[in-house]
Amino acid sequence: MADTLLLDRTTWDLCLDASGNIAVASGPYALAQDAASAIRLFATELWYDTAQGVPYFASILGQPPPIALMKAQFEAAALTVPGVVSAVAFISKIEGRTVTGQVQITDATGTVSSATF
Repeated sequence: MADTLLLDRTTWDLCLDASGNIAVASGPYALAQDAASAIRLFATELWYDTAQGVPYFASILGQPPPIALMKAQFEAAALTVPGVVSAVAFISKIEGRTVTGQVQITDATGTVSSATF
């Protein structure tokens, strides 16, 4: 399991550790945060692999999509993260153009962890 840069759960921006260095997430939370990042990624936005991402423009934005469709696309995006063997997306709030929720992932060892998106 690889480490990743720790992101602030509210602003989704880099955080600093107690020493003033860029904070790093490790263990199961790092994998869950990477899955949440995959869910937040718009299709074609990743310049080195435009096949990744959720098709927000094509099937979610500008129309009232079924919750089941959004959850299925979020879970599919989470499963693109190496090390994630299963994912379940929970949508907690839809307000205006903002969807918030949580992804719970299971890794190869059976460890379950979660992160918000």
